[in-house]
Amino acid sequence: MTSKETPEISVVVPVHDEAGAAGPLAREIAAAFAGRAYEMIFVDDASRDTTLAELQALMGELPALRVLGHARNAGQSRAVRSGVMVARGSIIVTLDGDGQNPPADAPKLVDALLAAPPSVALVGGRRARRQDSQAKRQASLWANRIRKKLLRDDADDTGCGLKAFRREIFLRLPYFDHIHRYLPALIIREGFENRYLDVDHRHRETGQSKYTNWGRLMASVSDLMGVMWLKSRSRQPGVVREVGTS
Repeated sequence: MTSKETPEISVVVPVHDEAGAAGPLAREIAAAFAGRAYEMIFVDDASRDTTLAELQALMGELPALRVLGHARNAGQSRAVRSGVMVARGSIIVTLDGDGQNPPADAPKLVDALLAAPPSVALVGGRRARRQDSQAKRQASLWANRIRKKLLRDDADDTGCGLKAFRREIFLRLPYFDHIHRYLPALIIREGFENRYLDVDHRHRETGQSKYTNWGRLMASVSDLMGVMWLKSRSRQPGVVREVGTS
């Protein structure tokens, strides 16, 4: 893609202290979307290592690469939103910056979304062979079950960072920290549908996870209550049509 082309797809990747992982991930994204009208936006969330410098050094090699930098650490959801706000594509793809989501799976989510009717706003990845510790997998299993029961959404693996969604619909959603874990429920609240596809998952090769099971639990309690409240206050008007004056 040349700088004059308008991209159809914007790949948004939040990164924080991912030196050694961000560069190879950017090259994988470039390979996955070669020949398509796309851009990739890495959002550095105030990393304390060389992540930002490594990404900047790649910009000459990868013309589709754009790099944003937060002055202060604001979290994964804020980094995703920062990327979406400046994105030029109508379809957004998100990937975790640790490289555990293989970019090779991203195009099939995009293609499924493009082939779907306008009522489908998101195609989410579902990690078929998750390469995490047993404790993390069990914690996620129970968290997904509880969230799904309380919010009545349709996601078995909302923690998978690989998603494709319509930019316009995302920007309608109420923003809050950790929103990235509740996109399926909020999209249903907005009157749209989700679909899901199995994707691969890899071991983390560099750095360390930014989340702990205990930290996620503490955040999830208040988040769940907030999203339940948002759903309870939603009213849908059905089909909206403009009425002529003649």
